[in-house]
Amino acid sequence: MLMAHPAVLEELLRRYDDLKAERGKDAGEMLRRLEDVSYTLCVATGTRDIASALVAAREQLRRLVREETSAVLS
Repeated sequence: MLMAHPAVLEELLRRYDDLKAERGKDAGEMLRRLEDVSYTLCVATGTRDIASALVAAREQLRRLVREETSAVLS
């Protein structure tokens, strides 16, 4: 399976979190941008819903950090 570059996943997660935190802005535009980033996260992680995409992206990043840490310690 293809895996998204970690920098891409980090950016998508940051954008998703930023959009979820926005309040009082143009609701229509914010919703459209949130739907776009949610869809992209699903595609990047091979999932079908945002909850699964968030879990998969965060797990992929955690796994990469563990691998890098163990490689440095070896």
